[in-house]
Formats: sequence, C-alpha cells, structure tokens
Amino acid sequence: MAISSKKMNPYDEMMKGLWRDNPVFVQVLGMCPMLAVTNSAINAIAMGLATFFVLVGSSFLVSSLKRWIPKQVRISVYIVIIATFVTVVDYVLLATVPAIHKELGAFIPLIVANCLILGRQEAFASRYPVKLAVMDAIGMATGFLLAMFALGSVREILGEGKLFGVSLFGDNFEPWVIMILPPGGFITLGLLLLLFNWVGERKQAFIAQVAEAERGKA
Repeated sequence: MAISSKKMNPYDEMMKGLWRDNPVFVQVLGMCPMLAVTNSAINAIAMGLATFFVLVGSSFLVSSLKRWIPKQVRISVYIVIIATFVTVVDYVLLATVPAIHKELGAFIPLIVANCLILGRQEAFASRYPVKLAVMDAIGMATGFLLAMFALGSVREILGEGKLFGVSLFGDNFEPWVIMILPPGGFITLGLLLLLFNWVGERKQAFIAQVAEAERGKA
C-alpha cells in the first residue's frame, strides 16, 4: 500500500539525492562500478548515464504497477523490470558506442545487481506515486552520475594528464600511473569521501552558528 505523500515536495525528493542522501558519498552504494570503471571520465559518464536510465525507467514502471505486483514476488518482479532496462542499455551502447561498451564490459549487465537501484524500488518506488518516485530516481541517479564523473575525471587527469582524451599539461607531465589502477580508485574515493564529509560538517556548523546568533538576538 502506498504511503501518504501529501506533504512531500517532489523537488525536495529530487534534490536530496544530490547532497543530503547522495548514494555514493552518504549511503556508500554502488561501489563496484564506482571503483571498476572510473579510470576515465568518459567511462564514468557512460556508466552513470546507463544507471540513470535504468533507475528512472524502473522506478517509473514499479510505481505505476505497484498495485498489481503481489507482495510475495515483488523482489523478483523488480529484478525482471530492472533487467529489461539493463538489456535495452546494453544493446544501445553496443550499437552506438561499441568501444565504450567494450571498456565497460560485464559491468553493464551487473547494473541489475546494483543495490542502489533495487533498494530504491523497495524503499521508495513501490510505496509512493509515480511523480515522487521518478523525481527521487532522478535525484539519486544524478547524484550517482556526478560522483562517478568526479572520480573518473580526477583519476584520468592525474593518471594520464588528460580529460576526455584531451591533453591538459603537455609532454612534460609525469602521469601518476597508480591513479588509473585499482589502488588509485580506492585512494581517490577515500579522499572524495573525506572532502564530502568535511564540507557537510562545515555546513552543519555554519547552520548551528547562525541559529545560535538568531537566538541571541531574540
């Protein structure tokens, strides 16, 4: 049964995925593709867009059909729906950008097992109206895409001295080869998580300081 959504703002539902409930930097979900395919910015964007399409499409369909999905088989139905959208993405990438499809390899089919996507179906899309479900999916997918791009661009810039294949520093730059290897993914992700948490703490401290000042004036 759907939960009441009268007081929920669709815009807020979308924005929470960008910062407050970012799937990577806050919920720490989708770590497998996050670390595996972000050795370049273009690969990161391709995987992020693929995940975006699957998450938004499956959330729309699950929310639309939630009244007719038996509770006993809901997870199986969600997986079938997700797998359908993943198959579409797989064939579209193969037909349009075969080089990137080859780079991403098995990680495209593995979107089916991404806990971010299945989790949003179970926790949100299956309980709320279509509009809220789609806005939530857009926010979460965009947050995931931005996190993928942040990691991929940092690793490509430091690991190859390029961004989208364009040289940034000239021939004198010495690439940090470790950045395009698996350890570089862990290092970069750890630093980005540290930065994200630091910014969040500073924001909370500023809000508390402003609230204290307002109470002092009162």
